[in-house]
Amino acid sequence: MPGRIHDGATPLRGAHRLAWLAATAMKLVGMFDSPFVRRVAVSLHRLGLPFEHLDWSVGADFQRICSINPLGRVPALVLDDGSVLVDSSSILDALDQLVGPQRALLPPSGIARRNALQLIALAMGAAESARDAVYEQFFRPPELQHKPWIERRRGQLHAAVAELERMATARGLAADGFFGSAASTGGSPSGDPVPMQVDVTVTCIFTFLRESGSIDIATTPALAALAARCEARDEFSRTYRPWFAARVS
Repeated sequence: MPGRIHDGATPLRGAHRLAWLAATAMKLVGMFDSPFVRRVAVSLHRLGLPFEHLDWSVGADFQRICSINPLGRVPALVLDDGSVLVDSSSILDALDQLVGPQRALLPPSGIARRNALQLIALAMGAAESARDAVYEQFFRPPELQHKPWIERRRGQLHAAVAELERMATARGLAADGFFGSAASTGGSPSGDPVPMQVDVTVTCIFTFLRESGSIDIATTPALAALAARCEARDEFSRTYRPWFAARVS
């Protein structure tokens, strides 16, 4: 069943670990309030690829995560042969390779691919900046927080979001449509506009930024409209979880 949740109670050691990893469909490790995990989950649903969800927190479940990914980071995707992919960009590239260019969520080459990757890089940079600023505030005592560094990361966040908003406005996304399109890759069989990887990533990150209080959405009407259209779709609603700051146990 796509998106089935596993509680991760089984110890992952030795031969048992290897057998368990290869026992079922793909397994996605990480919580859906992470935009990095969620963009993989949305993409799996969008491509119709079944997976089991290991709903593990980088705070409370750090050692479990390390048993799959030595970095102790999410997302990680366990393939059906037991091999493990880490880093959301690497995972999404592998998924596009798996389904082929006619179904891939990124254009295979050329200017369309370059432009899509540029938009994704801006969104990812915004998310990473926001994550770093939030973690600094949640994980460090106030007397140890480095305020200039927090403000620098916030400045990078706001600059990236402003550029995304400018590009979304230029494309008329405040009214309708998506950054991606059915024409850019295989897309929709009917040819109707559908969200592609740019839209998946931007929407997952925009929702995270909004819920973590990292941006003022009154300044981003085009991005807000795009996100609202995407969040109304099934593949997004199935993976939505309210954001909360993880704690280290």
